[in-house]
Amino acid sequence: GRDQGRRIDSVRARTRKTVQMWQGHLMVLNCRPLLFRFGCHILQSCLSSAAMSRVASTGTFRQVLPLNYRNGARVEPADGQDKEEAYEPATGRVIATFSCSGEKEVDLAVQSAKAAFKIWSQKSGMERSRILLEAARIIRERREEIAAMESTNNGKSIFEARVDIDISWQCVEYYAGLAGSLAGQHVQLPGGSFGYTRREPLGVCVGIGAWNYPFQIACWKAAPALACGNAMVYKPSPFTPITVVLLAEIFAEAGVPTGLFNVVQGGAATGEFLCRHPDVAKVSFTGSVPTGSKIMEMAAKGIKPVTLELGGKSPLMIFSDCVLENAVKGAMMGNFLTQGEVCCNATRVFVQREILDKFTEEVVKQTKKIKIGDPLLEDTRMGPLINKPHLGKVLGFIQKGKEQGVKVLCGGEPYIPDDPKLKGGFYMSPCVLGNCRDDMTCVKEEIFGPVMSILPFDTEEEVLERANNTVYGLAGGVFTRDIQRAHRVVAALQAGMCFINNYNISPVELPFGGYKKSGFGRENGEAAIAYYSQLKTVCVEMGDVESVF
Repeated sequence: GRDQGRRIDSVRARTRKTVQMWQGHLMVLNCRPLLFRFGCHILQSCLSSAAMSRVASTGTFRQVLPLNYRNGARVEPADGQDKEEAYEPATGRVIATFSCSGEKEVDLAVQSAKAAFKIWSQKSGMERSRILLEAARIIRERREEIAAMESTNNGKSIFEARVDIDISWQCVEYYAGLAGSLAGQHVQLPGGSFGYTRREPLGVCVGIGAWNYPFQIACWKAAPALACGNAMVYKPSPFTPITVVLLAEIFAEAGVPTGLFNVVQGGAATGEFLCRHPDVAKVSFTGSVPTGSKIMEMAAKGIKPVTLELGGKSPLMIFSDCVLENAVKGAMMGNFLTQGEVCCNATRVFVQREILDKFTEEVVKQTKKIKIGDPLLEDTRMGPLINKPHLGKVLGFIQKGKEQGVKVLCGGEPYIPDDPKLKGGFYMSPCVLGNCRDDMTCVKEEIFGPVMSILPFDTEEEVLERANNTVYGLAGGVFTRDIQRAHRVVAALQAGMCFINNYNISPVELPFGGYKKSGFGRENGEAAIAYYSQLKTVCVEMGDVESVF
């Protein structure tokens, strides 16, 4: 604990002095910049490892290294002004204090990425593939430390965090496989003439991530962007600023050109500087509908394409002929992963009336069994919510539901773990609501917490109409043994990601994205390539030019 922390701080201080000493020696010797960066990168990695070793247990970590990453190194922003604090949700402790990047820092990051783009875009797909495969290998090798850091800064259980990191390296590996296959089309024209298309990168892309899957979302955006030959400047949520810098260091270690993947920290103002920057070619955003709308407006002024992965209020339809045990598991997976802080969660659970009581009884029984507590313990299955204001917001939805007539079947209250060091954490008990109606606030609006609303239905036609009666369209699911009904229902669902007899699985091979106000564009799968590239058409005349003049 404290003694270990002092030892690590001592190691870190000595290592930092060594970096400064070698910086002086290398400058005096007028060494090549590449050698200097390589030496500093190794020493900086030692600092990162020392910091990571303090995530052995909850309540011990404190971030000391800069959280911006530009031109191959961690840096303080050139014009940082406003300060942000990042918390450890399990304890309520501040674990990082950092400056928000201003317009000058954003420009420096973009220019660094722009210079790297000139090198990266000229590499063959196979050359990019080899580097991305190495990045995937490093992520896989460092799975435990990245997962521990993710859990510490986000609050999700270490069990879930490991799955997130696995999905992350699989995503990078998947797009490494596609990088060498990107190609255009040849079209034969009359008289021996022909045309062809070239699939080309866009340039400097901006990724703006959410706090519920910090590292995974960064990989979902960076992997296809880099595979297509782009550079990226990434801004994580100010709530979870830590792990994406590890990704930047991993890309550098894997061999990408210096500056290809830069990280800027900050809030709305930093995001605005990125979206309005004239050298940014595309913006990919994951987050809320209101923020997505503002980003789309800013990008429109520069005629920049955007990918928006926004909120949801997804339906899960459970028919009486389902395998009940699987349906219960699906509903649990669709509501309580990452403390319910998942955009595609199936928070409207429609259950056919014949099995309503039996289903509800089993869901409540299983929900009460969920182990809440220290996210770094192996048997924990639900950690704290992201911060105190968000916890209050989620509890407020439950209180509003009570006022509108819902019945709280279990949970829905602040939770205080027995461990004294967790007393200041942002915990609540997972909640199941009964007696719900479609017009209730808790049924219509995205809660983004561990709250499941159960609604009865009678017929397929009825439940489909109710399921689609929302401004969102991110996901939806159905549990039934009737295969014809299953395909009929998902065909009628107004949602971009649909599940049959399962829920909330994320294969990187399948595209992910929404309908309606849940956004547009796709992440993952081959479909994402189209959103990080552009087609150039070339027409080749093999004969004489015919002119009407």
